[in-house]
Amino acid sequence: MKIYLAAFLAAFAASFVLTALLTPLLKRLKAGQYILGYVKEHKDKGGTPTMGGFAFITSVIVLAPAFYGVGNRTVNLTLVIVGGFMFVGFLDDFLKIYRKDNQGLKPYQKIIFQTAIAAIASVYCYMNGLTVLEIPFGGGLVWDIGAWVIPLTLFVFLATVNCVNLTDGLDGLAGGTGMTFLAVLGLLAAVRGQFCDIFSFLGAGALAAFLVFNTNKAALFMGDTGSLALGGLIACLCVFSGNTLYVPIIGITFVLSGISVIAQVIYYKRTGKRIFLMAPIHHHFQMKGHSECKISYVYALVTALTGFVCLLFV
Repeated sequence: MKIYLAAFLAAFAASFVLTALLTPLLKRLKAGQYILGYVKEHKDKGGTPTMGGFAFITSVIVLAPAFYGVGNRTVNLTLVIVGGFMFVGFLDDFLKIYRKDNQGLKPYQKIIFQTAIAAIASVYCYMNGLTVLEIPFGGGLVWDIGAWVIPLTLFVFLATVNCVNLTDGLDGLAGGTGMTFLAVLGLLAAVRGQFCDIFSFLGAGALAAFLVFNTNKAALFMGDTGSLALGGLIACLCVFSGNTLYVPIIGITFVLSGISVIAQVIYYKRTGKRIFLMAPIHHHFQMKGHSECKISYVYALVTALTGFVCLLFV
């Protein structure tokens, strides 16, 4: 337990210092977020520094070798993949700032980059025998899916990264939900002795510090730099530890973000009407009059509750 507490506190300290240093630097560089005009509730957030995810992700990347050493291939690949997603997110954020609009990388460009990174993880899983899945609520039951791990891993990475990205729409929402997810995953992995235990607490600690600056009213946004990397981190830790099937359960709120957007688009194209006032669904709740703080709190609470239910059956 001491090692987990040490990981959490070390990541918290590193992330807090980096975020505190990064925030004024981004302000001086005028690296502000451009807000979509139709999100009227966010009209006063224009110019808020973005790319803050660099601080908490860098903290995890730097500290992981200190706890795991440098010889663990799975840890090293996780760092490379998370760094890769952070770079893709950085390109997207940079283009938005450079062009002074909200259009960064084109959707097909993002998908190409994301698929390439996910393919590396998929092949690694198959080549290294990481094909056994833990069955949620199965009391220790496992399922070896063999070569099917390749398409499943591709899907999980793309879905997780983009759903986390969609959830990053309110102050503290993706950060709070992600922190809770990683804390629960850390407990789950600790019980089972899986490699992602320390990694999860590093991520949770780093996000906890970032939330000091990111809760309403946010002084800093994580941007795609942070949200894509956070999604990549969650996917890596779950897939490489055999906890893939826990992603849609503990991460139910991430799933809701993705499904709400897909349902809204399909329904609108067919009927010309909308299911929600705005998608992703957290904007629907916001337009219904709920505060950003309340929505972020409920998302984190739901994540914690689903996670604790999963822990009861370990």
